[in-house]
Amino acid sequence: MAENGGNPAVPAAVTWGLLAAWAVHDAEELATMAGWLRSARPGLEERFPGVPWERLEMSQAHVTVAIGLMGGIVAGAAARGAATGGRSPLFQTVLIGFGAHGAVHLAQSALARGYTPGVVTAPVVVIPYAVWAWRRLRAAGVPTGGTGRVGAAGLAALPLALGAVHGLAHLLTRTRRPDAGVHTGGRRPEAGEHTSDRAPEAGAHGPVEGGPVEGGPFRRRPVRWRPLRWRLL
Repeated sequence: MAENGGNPAVPAAVTWGLLAAWAVHDAEELATMAGWLRSARPGLEERFPGVPWERLEMSQAHVTVAIGLMGGIVAGAAARGAATGGRSPLFQTVLIGFGAHGAVHLAQSALARGYTPGVVTAPVVVIPYAVWAWRRLRAAGVPTGGTGRVGAAGLAALPLALGAVHGLAHLLTRTRRPDAGVHTGGRRPEAGEHTSDRAPEAGAHGPVEGGPVEGGPFRRRPVRWRPLRWRLL
């Protein structure tokens, strides 16, 4: 039985190469993205003040989760490509989107006038692989469903996939704020500590220390509330 879905003319390097090229490229992004966003943000805010950069900053955990989620999509597309000899519409769409992603990296670096995460591997891994793989599919006579239609689908799927993985990564990695105590400076109230805006009723927390009643000849001393301590006799 022939490999690659009955089409031996399409080697595994074409289909599984998608996952390999993606892994090399995203290893660069994994190592640089979070730190670059923090260090480059002041300059980017000055050059592009209309962009909400504070919302685009990502933690290392966010970057790691997002890349892992995208890896699942790419692995699934590569597997479908290998099983169908490159005929899978999913494989072809992700292949086109991956190549377009490399071109986006070059445009980002041109706008930033310097390094951006992923720009090193984009021209030496992403774009060369995508062009080579697509040519091998065409040379093997694999139906592509119209290059223009598949290309449009890949370009449309790219921002949708990126938005989905980053949105899910945000939900999975966002930090939950602890419950803030009332009048405790944001900390949790301790047992027996008074946190209400209302003064405790008489007898609820034991005797009250204080001076003469308000309006007397002396200034009223501050009131201190002490919890009762019960002892077994």
